[in-house]
Amino acid sequence: MAKFVDEHLDPTAEITLETVKTRAIKGVAVLTGRTFILSFISLLATGLLGAFLSESQFGVFFIVSAIVNFLAYFSDVGLAASLIQKKEKISEDDLKTTFTIQQGLVIILLIILFLLTPFFEKFYSLSYDGKLLLYALGISLILSSLKTIPSVLLERELNFPKLVIPQVVESICYQLVAVFFAWRGFGIRSFTFAVLARGVVGLIAIYIIRPWVPGFAFSKKSLKKLLSFGLPYQVNTFLATIKDDGMTAFLGGILGTAGLGVLGWAQKWAYYPLRLFMDHVLKVTFPAFSRMQDEREHLARSVTRSIFFVCFLVFPTVSGLLVLAPLLIAIIPRYGKWEPALVPLTLISVNTIFAAATTQLTNLFNAIGKIKITFKLMVMWTALTWLLVPYLAIRYGVNGAALGYALVGASSVVPIYIARRYVKFSLHDAVIKPAFATAVMFTLTLIIRNFLPVNLLSVVIIGVVGAITYFISSYLIFGSSIIADVKKVAKNFSSK
Repeated sequence: MAKFVDEHLDPTAEITLETVKTRAIKGVAVLTGRTFILSFISLLATGLLGAFLSESQFGVFFIVSAIVNFLAYFSDVGLAASLIQKKEKISEDDLKTTFTIQQGLVIILLIILFLLTPFFEKFYSLSYDGKLLLYALGISLILSSLKTIPSVLLERELNFPKLVIPQVVESICYQLVAVFFAWRGFGIRSFTFAVLARGVVGLIAIYIIRPWVPGFAFSKKSLKKLLSFGLPYQVNTFLATIKDDGMTAFLGGILGTAGLGVLGWAQKWAYYPLRLFMDHVLKVTFPAFSRMQDEREHLARSVTRSIFFVCFLVFPTVSGLLVLAPLLIAIIPRYGKWEPALVPLTLISVNTIFAAATTQLTNLFNAIGKIKITFKLMVMWTALTWLLVPYLAIRYGVNGAALGYALVGASSVVPIYIARRYVKFSLHDAVIKPAFATAVMFTLTLIIRNFLPVNLLSVVIIGVVGAITYFISSYLIFGSSIIADVKKVAKNFSSK
């Protein structure tokens, strides 16, 4: 087994295929394992914020976040992704050119944000606190852009054990600050303080972990080469931004802050399993797949295993959430206000299921240089989102918007068909088997729920029975291979 080394390597000449696979497995284990407890903290924080804040306050946060996230798209032209995907060793000119362009774009965006603030205040009826949050998120753009180069260097090295540290520090800081000030009655300002604290702490942490001396330079040669991948990649990001954050901002005018708060709350919980498990895998597999793009047999096996890993964890988590959500809303004091979010939660969970199975495929297209395929898929999803979600939101309110998202998610069968033309991964092993095990678990826990009283003990019983049922079903379906996979991950995680 290739040993894990910490020094900066030339990805083409010095990192072997075996090293890439070893680091990828270890990266997934580290990013998932070390952040699992962190995600539990985030889950607890989200629950507390749901008790301390109103639907309208959540709605303001989602609207303002969507505005800034939309503007944040323009802070990069795909250069960071191009640095990660590049086969050759990156030069100092590449790094400083990327850094220079990003800082210039961020300054321009802050000026635009300041000029557009009066419009946002009027259109969304933002309060003074809402405006402060808007400015805080704008400042976070600067802090985030300053972290780009150290993050890129760590990702190219597949050094995820170090990359995860600033993320952990940021998240803990954000959750603690937000919950504390929400508990003290600061309302929307809780998010303002949390956003600023997260940005500052994260910036300090990343430069301690991966020092890099910022510098300004402009190389036409470097820029031209980086843009050949970066621009198409960024166009796809732009479409994703329009599809997601653009739609959130638009729905704010249709549903109002309270309605958007309900929809946003449902989305936050429905997408939580993806944030818990899938995001870590995507972060590892993009650079890993990029290194394997000429080894299609190894790539096919890696794609199968990565999709399986995500589905194996996301499917039962979504299932458990749908079974337990009605009980938790009935049990937790001050959570009755979120009962209207149960139907949207169920519908949006359909999107989560499809995303777990197919998002890895768009990552695959980008890694092997088929960026045009990703572009066409993003055009399809963006068009469907803007055709279905607003129309159904106008007709049926929050539930209609959630139905629109579910229908868009169902269209994700398309990339499966396309991807198999390039990489012959196993859909049966990756998706169908964990889906069957989850169906067994979901059916049994749903039946049990109907015979138990509404209390905390019932939640524990259902959770334990569900977990045991899922793992027994999985063992019967997968056999001893599931144990072998766990041992392989443990072995790579413990290797030095």
